Amino acid sequence: MPAPALGPGPAAPVPKARVGVLISGRGSNMAALLYASRLAGAAYEIVLVAANDPAAPGLDLARAEGIATFAHSHVGIRRAAFDALIDEQLRAAGVEYVALAGYMRLLSRDFVVKWQGRIINVHPSLLPLYKGLDTHERAIAAGDREAGCSVHIVTPELDDGPVLGQARVAILPGDTPDSLAARVLIAEHQLYPRILNAFVAGQR
Repeated sequence: MPAPALGPGPAAPVPKARVGVLISGRGSNMAALLYASRLAGAAYEIVLVAANDPAAPGLDLARAEGIATFAHSHVGIRRAAFDALIDEQLRAAGVEYVALAGYMRLLSRDFVVKWQGRIINVHPSLLPLYKGLDTHERAIAAGDREAGCSVHIVTPELDDGPVLGQARVAILPGDTPDSLAARVLIAEHQLYPRILNAFVAGQR
């Protein structure tokens, strides 16, 4: 008897997108992205955490979790030269997408153009409201009833790229910038991994 025809084998798993995360401090959003990347169905993995401050606490967390790190102070280095150094490390790690997570440096136009369409950021306001710093103080001073956070594609203009998703947070009577910031940060930790996952999955 002829051997039965074999059906197609199981489809090969789609490789996860390789993400590099840039931080400047404690790295709480980086941690949210990292732990979400280890859940079933995650479309990305974090392969490098880089910082412009060698003392950034988030680096210790990344190392403890087995993630490669790179740190170099930006002090005394021209912006374009420092960004070229970061770019070199990202490419050496095989990074495909860059996630800014509390990275307190304005990026040079050349860097953003090199990663055009592949670099995203989380910002603590409901863009286009309150670009830049002091977002919570400005929202409270304006008498807004809600604040929140936005994940957006990074462009050369500050906090001006297309918004991929937002989470809204009520402003409570008596809120201070610090108390509001604490709740918005919780929203960031929920929003950022979900949007990053959908963003990279949609491009593969």
